[in-house]
Amino acid sequence: MSRFITTILAAAISMACANSVLALELKAADYWDEQYPTVKGLKRMGELLAERTKGRITMKVFHSGALGTEKETLEQVKIGALDLVRVNSSPMNNICQETIVPTLPFLFRSIDHMHKALDSAIGDEILASCDAKGYIGLAFYDSGARSIYSKKPVRSIADVKGMKLRVQQSDMWVSLVNAMGANPTPMPMGEVYTAMRTGLVDAAENNIPSYENSKHFEVVKYYSKTEHSMAPEMVVFSKLAWDKLSPEDQKIIRQAAKDSVPAQRKAWDERDQASLKIVLAGGAQIVSDVNKKSFADAMGPVYEKFVTTPKMKDLVKRVQEMK
Repeated sequence: MSRFITTILAAAISMACANSVLALELKAADYWDEQYPTVKGLKRMGELLAERTKGRITMKVFHSGALGTEKETLEQVKIGALDLVRVNSSPMNNICQETIVPTLPFLFRSIDHMHKALDSAIGDEILASCDAKGYIGLAFYDSGARSIYSKKPVRSIADVKGMKLRVQQSDMWVSLVNAMGANPTPMPMGEVYTAMRTGLVDAAENNIPSYENSKHFEVVKYYSKTEHSMAPEMVVFSKLAWDKLSPEDQKIIRQAAKDSVPAQRKAWDERDQASLKIVLAGGAQIVSDVNKKSFADAMGPVYEKFVTTPKMKDLVKRVQEMK
């Protein structure tokens, strides 16, 4: 009997060890707060993982910049210290070239056009382009349309001439603002509020929820709907961590990321409307009568400089031709 009990205990210990090996807690990061749509998207991804694996795979989301800036968390993902991160596509531009395509100014005619393009093979090809650079592209999240906000209304490209305009730390964004005739000032998002208040920069550009969430509407009151870019957000996974996963787990994680997109888009639409009400109540003015063509007509040099390979040219052409 004692030998039987010993055998049973050994089997139980062996099974417990096997289960502990199979259990997986992923660590994800996002710069924004817990209620921001991208964080809600990651949380939905975590819920799907837990549901589909009966709790074997879980995901902890570190929000509110708890693990650093987007640049810092990207570096952590690269070395495998962090499993995945949500970042805007712009910081990826210098890492995997094809991510420049959805960031290009005036590429998408509307949010619906953007969704259709990114949900197609075009989006999958752009995500896959990051594999060789140490990142596994899993999904695109919405980031709305980016517009300029400043201390004065912007109704045409002439209004931004000479303006010190904060941009993301990306070569493409520097060139985009140069093409507008403004003076690009790259800096992390966390420094922008003080920079605008002290006059280090005259303006910035972003979507309405970011304008509201960062409290920038307290400092500059004119949000001019240039809608010059619909650069999406990206969910990217560490290739070092990815290569340690089984093919089955890779498939589950990839699908959960894709399936979290509708929830993120719904949260985005809701937040966009809520943020608009907040900034209007805070005294912001929305400038809608913007001559977008005056901006779009100046973007030729940006396309010439950054759409440099046959693959990128093909992606741009396919997006533009998509009905």
